[in-house]
Amino acid sequence: MSARIHVDAAWKSLFHYGEELCGDRVMIRRNEDSFVMVLADGLGSGVKANILSTLTSKIISEMIFEGLPLYEAVETIAATLPVCSEREVAYSTFTILQVDYSGKARLAQYDNPIAVFIRRNQVLDYEKKEVMISGKKIYESEFMLEPDDHILFFSDGILYADTEMKLNYDWGQSDVEAFLGAAITDEDPARECARILLAMVNSLYDGKPSDDCTVAAARIIPATETVVMAGPPKNKENDEKVLSRLMKASGQRIVCGGTTSQIVARYLQTDVVPDTDTPMSDVPPKAFIKGIDLVTEGLITMQKVSLLLRHSCKDPEFYEDLLLSKEEDGATLLVKALADSSAVTFLLGLSENAGHHNLGSDVSLEAKKLVVREIASSLEELGKIVSIEEL
Repeated sequence: MSARIHVDAAWKSLFHYGEELCGDRVMIRRNEDSFVMVLADGLGSGVKANILSTLTSKIISEMIFEGLPLYEAVETIAATLPVCSEREVAYSTFTILQVDYSGKARLAQYDNPIAVFIRRNQVLDYEKKEVMISGKKIYESEFMLEPDDHILFFSDGILYADTEMKLNYDWGQSDVEAFLGAAITDEDPARECARILLAMVNSLYDGKPSDDCTVAAARIIPATETVVMAGPPKNKENDEKVLSRLMKASGQRIVCGGTTSQIVARYLQTDVVPDTDTPMSDVPPKAFIKGIDLVTEGLITMQKVSLLLRHSCKDPEFYEDLLLSKEEDGATLLVKALADSSAVTFLLGLSENAGHHNLGSDVSLEAKKLVVREIASSLEELGKIVSIEEL
C-alpha cells in the first residue's frame, strides 16, 4: 500500500423537533487515493431543506470525486445556489473536506460553523483563506494530517442550543471547541466523536431541537491492510507464495476455513488449537494459530458475516451495537476485525473443498466466491478499500 493515512468517518443527525426529514445532509465518497465528505445545510427544515441539502451535497461530492479540482467544484455550486431574497442567505450552506491519503487535507467552508481540528487533545487553529467565489465568501484551508487527528464540522443547529427557542450565548463556537477538546481522546472513533457532541446538544435542547443538528466527524488513522485468506490456492505450488503474502499484512492476519488453517499452521510450524472456551453460537467455533490474529471456520461463518454487514449498512445503530458487542464467536470477531481495518484484501483460494462434497464442489466454490463478494461490497459501503485476489 502506498497510502500513508486513511480516514475513519461518520455522521449523525438530530431532526428539528416535529419534523420527519432532516434538512442537513452528509455525503461521503472515497476511492484508493482520496476521501471526500460534504455537509450541506438546507435553508429552514423539512422536505424543502432536505431536497436542497441532498442536491448540494451530492453534486459537490460527485464533482470532486470525478476529479474536478476543489476550487472549480466550489465555484460551480456557489454559482448555482440561489439566495433567499427575504433573508438574504443561501438556500444551502456547505462544508467540504477532501483528504489525500498522502496526508494532505483541503477544507472549503461556506456559511456553516467553522470546522474544528483536534490534535493530541488540543483544538488547533489553522489558516483560513477568505476568497470570493460567485459573490459568496468561502473560507479555504490546506494542512497536513497525522494519525489520531480529528476534524469535526457541523450545521448551525449545534450552536446556541437552548430549550426555550432563544439563542444560548453560553454555547457558541468557542464553547463547542472547548467541549470537544476536553471530551474527545485520540483513540475515539469518528462515530463516538459525533455521538458525544450530539448527546450534549440534545441535552441542551432538552430532547426537542428547534433546528436540525448534524455532526460530521473524521478521524485520521494509519493506513493498514488486513489480509484474509479464505481457502487454499487452486495450485498447491502457490501455497508458499500466498502464505508469504498473508504474513506480510500490515494490519491483521485472518484465516477462514479448516483446511486453510491446517496449511497455515504447517507453514508456521505450529498447531491449530480449537477454541473450547467460547459458548456455543450459530456459527462453528473459531480456533487459534500462533502468529495469526483470527482463525474461523469457512463458508458458514462468512455467510453470517455477510448477513451482519448487510444489516449494518442499512442500520448504523445496529453496526455500532455490533462493534461494542462482547460476543466472542467467529462471525462477530471477524466483523470487528474488518471494521478496524482501512483496507482489506481477500486471498480467495479456488481449490475445491472436499468437505463440501455433498453440495458439489462447483456449488461450494461458487458459494464461497459469492459470499466474499457480498462481504466486499458491504465493506466498501462502510468505507473500506477492498480487493479480492483469486488464487
